[in-house]
Amino acid sequence: MANIATFLSYNLTSVSFKPIPGSSSMVSSSLNISQKFMTSRHVQTLGNSGSGSCSVDPYDAPSVEDQDFSPYDQTTAHVYRYRQQQSVNLGSWFIHEQWMTPSIFECASGSKAAEIDIASGWGSPESARAVLEKHWDTFITESDFEYLAKIGINTVRLPIGYWNLGPDFVQGTAFESVAQVYRNSWPRVVRAINQAGKYGLGVLVDLHGAVGSQNGQQHSGISDGQTNLFSVPSNMEKTINVLTFLAQQLAPVNNIVGIQILNEPQYTPELTDFYSRAVEAIRAVSPASKSIPLYLHDGFDLDKFSDYMVTRNDFIVQDHHSYFVFSPADKAETGTQHTNDVHGAIADSLRRVSGKQHRNLVIDEWSCALTPESLENDEDATKVRKRFCDEQIKVYSSATAGWGFWSYKKEECESDPGWCFTAAVGKSLPKTFFAYGKTTHGSTKKAAKPKGLAKDSANVVLPTVSTKLKDYVPTIDSVAQARLGSPNLRHRFEVTRQRRGDRANGASDQDSDATAQSKKRGYTDGVNTAKVFASYGPGMSRLGFTGQYMLDAIAVAGPSLVAVGTEDGYRSGFMQGLEDGEGKADDS
Repeated sequence: MANIATFLSYNLTSVSFKPIPGSSSMVSSSLNISQKFMTSRHVQTLGNSGSGSCSVDPYDAPSVEDQDFSPYDQTTAHVYRYRQQQSVNLGSWFIHEQWMTPSIFECASGSKAAEIDIASGWGSPESARAVLEKHWDTFITESDFEYLAKIGINTVRLPIGYWNLGPDFVQGTAFESVAQVYRNSWPRVVRAINQAGKYGLGVLVDLHGAVGSQNGQQHSGISDGQTNLFSVPSNMEKTINVLTFLAQQLAPVNNIVGIQILNEPQYTPELTDFYSRAVEAIRAVSPASKSIPLYLHDGFDLDKFSDYMVTRNDFIVQDHHSYFVFSPADKAETGTQHTNDVHGAIADSLRRVSGKQHRNLVIDEWSCALTPESLENDEDATKVRKRFCDEQIKVYSSATAGWGFWSYKKEECESDPGWCFTAAVGKSLPKTFFAYGKTTHGSTKKAAKPKGLAKDSANVVLPTVSTKLKDYVPTIDSVAQARLGSPNLRHRFEVTRQRRGDRANGASDQDSDATAQSKKRGYTDGVNTAKVFASYGPGMSRLGFTGQYMLDAIAVAGPSLVAVGTEDGYRSGFMQGLEDGEGKADDS
């Protein structure tokens, strides 16, 4: 095992794809502790299970109702998007992984390895459609969203493939011949978003499978191992069309926290150029899309991608994935050593990167999984796993704006608490995850009764919009307008840095007065922001994307309220006010 000092002397390096367990590509003589950040979640590749009948019973799919989104409210959307995220992934629901849902692959075609094999198997497209529609209707239902809200989860990450948008989006792709399999898919994606919103859950829509594949991996929908997104211009164009459709449909949806442009792409020279092109296309779709958060996976290179992030000041978020089970180095460490790594070197790396980019960093895939080798030398494997999971939650919550456990459920879930959220809750994971109140494996402090809430006919707590929110929170449209009207935002930061130098040589009384006024306004905004976020719950919302929030609030306020060069005063006051306001909510 590399020691911590050695680790800190390295920059995190990149890998081009997730290794499949057992493959020669996973073994490298240069593996070291840093690579625990850069491996994947494929714990097993099940053998082909072609035995048994492949007949499919007719499935009379129920009509998909509630297809209209709730009326758009800027302030409600704002709270969903800026709050700290306690999240789970809804993996293998709309895009399948064979180790998670092997029954869906029983009569798949070819290698029975990926979504394309399901759609082209089962004897006919109609049979494949029946199998998938039944899965979409039963694997995760409204009751699951209700359960997640009751234990304090406030966000779900929803992986989809481009084929889930329907037949029009698969023309000229590998899925063209099975287009009709997905003719009823998109309405079910919309239903999932609405069901999550009913219980106060935000949704991050994640493009897990791009046209041509962004990484050649089976979880991108293909089984030929080819990465053809970046090398084929038409594939990039089709993928951007998918993303702009998602922006058009979802940017004005209250509980959409953002769109993830790609999941785990290879870190090729073309990646950042593709991201820039996609971001520009999405921002041009509509006024609402100008400010929707866009999530960019870093291709497993935490530091290098952070250099790209700091060149932007719009609401983009770096997504990093963290696993501990795929390399020989992972197997060589005990569970306790992995826990110590999370507490030390990994926490330091995350805080460093987060501090560079407005705290716009999330760990949207992680798990409690450890290898048998890591646990065999520990006296009590259950306690070791629990400490390992607790430390990850603690570090990811304090160093970043959110985390997402992989995954909510899978087949044979109860026997797999390392990877299955429902099996781990109350065991490897805490019982509850509320933003306010102590999170423990035992009793949990009762969340404060929220104010300004309404109940629907099903007696489910839902947030209502406080008019006061508009006084303290920059709305989506106002942020967009501020950015359009202030193309020289970075000039403000240059002036701020110059003023810092001037103050070092003796600040004028006028400068001191202006800074004091900005600090006072920042404090008031911080206290009231904590208050209104805490009212969206119960106990589910506190500000998470703090740096981006302050950046946008200053842009909206303008120099008449926050004088150029006094931004540090505003930020200082805001953070103190936020701390005081959240302290009151935590003590309620």
